[in-house]
Amino acid sequence: MALFVGHCGAGAGRVFALALGIAACALPVTASAADINVVVDQARLVKLPDRVATIVIGNPLIADISLQGGGGTMVVTGKGYGITNLIALDRSGAVLMNSSVEVRGASAGVVVVYKGIERESYSCTPNCERRITLGDSQVFFETAMAQTTARSSMAQGAAQATK
Repeated sequence: MALFVGHCGAGAGRVFALALGIAACALPVTASAADINVVVDQARLVKLPDRVATIVIGNPLIADISLQGGGGTMVVTGKGYGITNLIALDRSGAVLMNSSVEVRGASAGVVVVYKGIERESYSCTPNCERRITLGDSQVFFETAMAQTTARSSMAQGAAQATK
């Protein structure tokens, strides 16, 4: 790109170049859309190409993949926020699928409360209850997680007692 300043003084040329640079930065950046979109803590069924023998997920902290027997389908579960990739290979190592997986947070029915720098998330469908969400303050997250873990342990114990 050529910049012609003409008979303007050096200061005017710099101002023009600066304005041009700022305008270029203000242009919208188009991000490529992910091939597979999932909400954190939710699952999505995805059809696989024929002959898949191996599936590799780039970052298992972002998404988890599990194959469903015999149907050529996999379940993609959102584990954490971000983008990772998924590669499906056949027995010879040929790439059958190379997709990006984006995991986003749920927004419907979720209320986020900020108390200074502390963050708390609540699921409000219809009553607001604590929600275990990545990014919440440590005390809030650990308290909700401890309650959930204790409840789950009690439910497993009750199920074992009825067998």
